[in-house]
Amino acid sequence: MTKQLITVLDTVLKGLMRRYSERVPDVHRIINAMINEGIIKSADEIENDHIAFRTMGVRNLGIASLEKIFLHYGYEKRDPYNFAEKKLSAYWYAPPTIEQNLPRIFVSELRVPELSKNAQSIIHNYTDVVTSDPVDSLDLNDGAAVDQFLHQSLWPVPKLADYQALLSESEYAAWVIYNRYYLNHFTISVHNLKPGFNTIDKFVAFLQRHGIKLNSAGGIVKVSPDGGLLQASTVAQMTEAEFADGEKFSIAGSYVEFAERQVLPQFADLPADQISRVHRREGFEAGNADKIFESTFVAQVNQ
Repeated sequence: MTKQLITVLDTVLKGLMRRYSERVPDVHRIINAMINEGIIKSADEIENDHIAFRTMGVRNLGIASLEKIFLHYGYEKRDPYNFAEKKLSAYWYAPPTIEQNLPRIFVSELRVPELSKNAQSIIHNYTDVVTSDPVDSLDLNDGAAVDQFLHQSLWPVPKLADYQALLSESEYAAWVIYNRYYLNHFTISVHNLKPGFNTIDKFVAFLQRHGIKLNSAGGIVKVSPDGGLLQASTVAQMTEAEFADGEKFSIAGSYVEFAERQVLPQFADLPADQISRVHRREGFEAGNADKIFESTFVAQVNQ
């Protein structure tokens, strides 16, 4: 990966995090609590395990479009995931170099053809205005342009009635039709924090002490079958959205995730100061992710 691409990617990632942090008050609330308790001295000490995007699986959009951005920066496409009940597909992307502690990327898409005819019609009424892949006309070596693209409207702001119709069938669809490519979440690597806070259970206890509302779907802590990946998340914070017809309605925004990646068995005897990313459990777990998706669902945000 060239220095130029590292600089461009840094611009993109910082732009994503800046706007995401502005929209998700829990980000500052959690970071300030971590600083106040001496867990970190500044936000720069936090390793971002991964960031996630949601997309619509329609022509010119979806995973096939969005992934072009990160593949250009040297990310490598890895395992596929299927979420049958939610009608979602996903892939994760490994960063080009582990030395930079760059976040993994997780991109999911809604399998629109599996929805009802009415939901498909609503979605296409908006997304059909995108008549060519927008990433193809984007200068991927211009970090500011990519940052702007990831925060711009690709289709018209929906009508409230359309949003609510989608919400009743697919909460994921409703989230994407309004929020588009806004960063869905970033993830604090819990295992790299100081002792006393470097396990998911201890960090969850810290969050609960500070009154942070957590996603309880499948349990507060989601654990992979091999026990190597443990995850938790806040619930999305509600934000007042203005729809095309001028009506305002509170909708789910984005949230914060927390991940603990266990040291792999073959490296169990390594001294703690020698352990890096390559020694820990990699990838994701469909069962965990399935419940993490629900951080933006009504049942969670209204609990």
